Amino acid sequence: MAESNYSIDVSAKATFVAPRSNPEANQYFFAYRITIRNTGQVPAKLLSRHWVITHADGHVEEVQGDGVVGEQPRLRPGEAFEYTSAAVLRTPIGTMHGEYRMLADDGNTFLAPIPVFRLLGPGATLH
Repeated sequence: MAESNYSIDVSAKATFVAPRSNPEANQYFFAYRITIRNTGQVPAKLLSRHWVITHADGHVEEVQGDGVVGEQPRLRPGEAFEYTSAAVLRTPIGTMHGEYRMLADDGNTFLAPIPVFRLLGPGATLH
């Protein structure tokens, strides 16, 4: 199956950062660490990102741009790239998900989905 040639696994871990937050002003700062691993058979370069950030009040932001943290890493099969970034929400709970546009060494482009992950501030619980 040709599809297995192009496979990127993305995982995320988010942390609430109290010193950078101001709940009285509805500003909740979250840092998140992303790991991008090429589980396919072809080297691929990360070209761009597309994020969907959903606040608990229903507000949705979309962020698009080239690369991640100023880089466009090229990953050989089995290689991983990690980076840390941040988002500021106006609610203590939210979610993020999206996709990376990848360019394989054979010239094909494909999307690597970023699974939904939760942003949970102080005292926030999920039912």
